[in-house]
Amino acid sequence: MATQTSSPPPPPPPPPLPPTESVGRRSKFIWPLLIAASVSIGAYLYMKTNKDEKTQGDVPVPAPAVTSSTPTTTPTAISTASVSPPPPAVMQPVKPIPVDQQRELFKWILEEKRKVKTKDPQEKKKIDEEKALLKQFIRSKSIPSL
Repeated sequence: MATQTSSPPPPPPPPPLPPTESVGRRSKFIWPLLIAASVSIGAYLYMKTNKDEKTQGDVPVPAPAVTSSTPTTTPTAISTASVSPPPPAVMQPVKPIPVDQQRELFKWILEEKRKVKTKDPQEKKKIDEEKALLKQFIRSKSIPSL
């Protein structure tokens, strides 16, 4: 019998070389995404704070006279202490609308109700009831005052 001579085992593969490029250069496609996301978040926050400033009210706060004997206070304490409530609104008497103008208004509303396209039967039923009520007001001799 013949004996087989075995050849030496193959050498293991060399370990992978460490990357020579920086992480930033290897991920070029991520940078535009990160920039776009940060710009959009910044714009959102800017618009949100800008809207909040507009809705807080435009009541001017008078500056307190600061002397050496007066202690300094925080701006929030000054603004809450010096702002008085607005005066109550004066109600103007409501002038009655003439009957002819009311009928014209009801006719216009009825025309607009006829133009509405409904999607579900409940909404259609509600609009039909409103149209029937408007027709009654238009046909009646006297229109009730509100």
